[in-house]
Amino acid sequence: MSQPLQLQSYIAGRFVGARAGAALASAIDGRVVAHAHADELDFGEAVDHARRAGVQSLLALDFQQRAARLKALARFLMERKEALYAISAHTGATRADSWIDVEGGAGTLFAYASMGSNELPSGNVVHEGPAMALGKKGQFAGTHILVPRRGVAVHINAFNFPIWGALEKFAPSFLAGMPCIVKPATATSYVTEAMVRLVVESGLLPEGALQLVVGSTGDLLDRVDGRDVVTFTGSADTAAKLRVRPNLIAHSVPFNAEADSLNCAVLADDVTPDDVEFDLFVKEVAREMTAKAGQKCTAIRRAIVPRRHLDAVTERLKARLAKVVVGDPSIEGVTMGALASHEQQRDVAERVAQLARGNTVLVGADAGFAPRGTGTAQGAFFAPTLLLCERPDMNSAAHDVEAFGPVSTLMPYDDFDQALALAERGRGSLVGTLVTRDPHRAAQAVSRLAALHGRILVLDRDAAPESTGHGSPLPSLKHGGPGRAGGGEELGGIRAVKHYLQRAAVQGSPTMLAAITGEHVKGAAVHESGVHPFRHAFEDLTVGDSLLTHRRTVTDADIVAFGGISGDFFYMHFDEIAAKASPFGKRIAHGYFVLSAAAGLFVSPGEGPVLANYGLDTLRFVKPVGIGDTIRARLTCKRKIDRNKVGADGRGQGVVAWDVEVTNQDGEVVASYDILTLVAKRAEPAPAA
Repeated sequence: MSQPLQLQSYIAGRFVGARAGAALASAIDGRVVAHAHADELDFGEAVDHARRAGVQSLLALDFQQRAARLKALARFLMERKEALYAISAHTGATRADSWIDVEGGAGTLFAYASMGSNELPSGNVVHEGPAMALGKKGQFAGTHILVPRRGVAVHINAFNFPIWGALEKFAPSFLAGMPCIVKPATATSYVTEAMVRLVVESGLLPEGALQLVVGSTGDLLDRVDGRDVVTFTGSADTAAKLRVRPNLIAHSVPFNAEADSLNCAVLADDVTPDDVEFDLFVKEVAREMTAKAGQKCTAIRRAIVPRRHLDAVTERLKARLAKVVVGDPSIEGVTMGALASHEQQRDVAERVAQLARGNTVLVGADAGFAPRGTGTAQGAFFAPTLLLCERPDMNSAAHDVEAFGPVSTLMPYDDFDQALALAERGRGSLVGTLVTRDPHRAAQAVSRLAALHGRILVLDRDAAPESTGHGSPLPSLKHGGPGRAGGGEELGGIRAVKHYLQRAAVQGSPTMLAAITGEHVKGAAVHESGVHPFRHAFEDLTVGDSLLTHRRTVTDADIVAFGGISGDFFYMHFDEIAAKASPFGKRIAHGYFVLSAAAGLFVSPGEGPVLANYGLDTLRFVKPVGIGDTIRARLTCKRKIDRNKVGADGRGQGVVAWDVEVTNQDGEVVASYDILTLVAKRAEPAPAA
């Protein structure tokens, strides 16, 4: 990079910022990499653009279409990842560190694209059913829906993961139909800006869906209101200050904080130095100290070990840390890079000095500490530092002071209850690791640790080969923690999308609820015609299309034949004496026979648009069916999801859920369930000759 970059914000569809502001230095050699801009931003314009253009353009798409855009964007970024790796190197990150940020960010987009495609409807209303009857006659019911908030999401991010940190918040926000204003930490904003330029270049996002703020947020947080959401990642102190901002309180603006925490790893007292788990513990602590130079909000800051094994743990950790090579990550053999900035370097040094008072420094920078590489003396390097707190029950600093770098403190315990008490001294953590061989010990510990930890990794020799590690948040699992960790939740699968939606209870007739939710509701009006619902192509099906079948009387021969075919000779189906003594008082048909018989009643056997049945949901056997009972079924189109898929034959496909209700001769429901089918769209007309 010959000349420093002039960074720009991306506001209201244009890049803004011509005047050079603060200089941002390379963490490797101190050279200026970029300048933030000195131009003031009009945050009123930014918020107005998000509300007006962003909301409108996002809600012109539905959940499925937005999921498809996320997938396309992930592919676009992955094809251009090397450009992001190149600029990420200036943050002091090794290739492995940047993999977490660059490909981890794109991977999160892929993950939410998949979740959205599989779990969300085609429209912009999520039905959180089932609907419940609120009246005796079944004509007044209630349910819950989730809808887009029609506001803006302001994401304030930390310096350590300038790409992943932005994308792991953007993905669920975008999927929820909420435009985002992203504010990265200034120190590494040059990486986020490079990523946003690629996103803009892709042309995949609707107008107003994403804006970028380089530098101060100014009065941005004074312009949000109750429709909006603010999220923050960073220090617990800053989170506490932002949380009580008067405008956020006055408008009850949802505020999600993910703060740095004093995460721990506990070596259980059932593990000995001869066990595989012992070395797994040592490896995990060392990895969390050195990955990203320890600059992870999930890093292990407190390593809690049995006092009788303290010397063995210390010896093995020292040996592993002695192999760490610090320096310019572009040099072969370097395994740990620099801290992100000189400011961070100074902060970590001050925190280590606080921790060293009353504790012992076991591993740290010696007089000869010299990172490899040209110019590294001007870089922001810090040696891996391991401290020992002999009396962790008496030393509060070890549980209160976090050095956000390659720093961890060993804490010995005398009994397992003390170990758990020490873990709790973190006052709320993002993640904790328990290394044990004993499932009973794990159950005992996790039931207690879960109260103060957002995520818990239980590590043993069985899990280790596939474990993603202590410090790796996953899109499908919650990221966040109580207390000091901020009290917020991010990721966690589709839960994260719901954080950006508004929940409302709706009451009305079943027919009205069906129209509102886009799903058939029990008791709603149905549409019957001379055409079997299975004969309709996907586009021609309407929610509520229904078929009431002819009847079938169950016989003893049916039960005997089904038992012979299935091999199910349960006494309730075949033992007359035992069945009479049962609560049913008679032999009854197999539940799965009832399902099979119902399918025989409602299936249209000829070739048609229905391509496959791939599952049942919400199956309940409500009443027994005995010999001589007569059953019939009602099949109703419950829900349609256009996932924009195309089959091998080139025809489009959609997913249809069918409500099936099987009743007996008295009109009583005996079985109820949903069938999921793949249904073809209309074939395109043949081109004219």
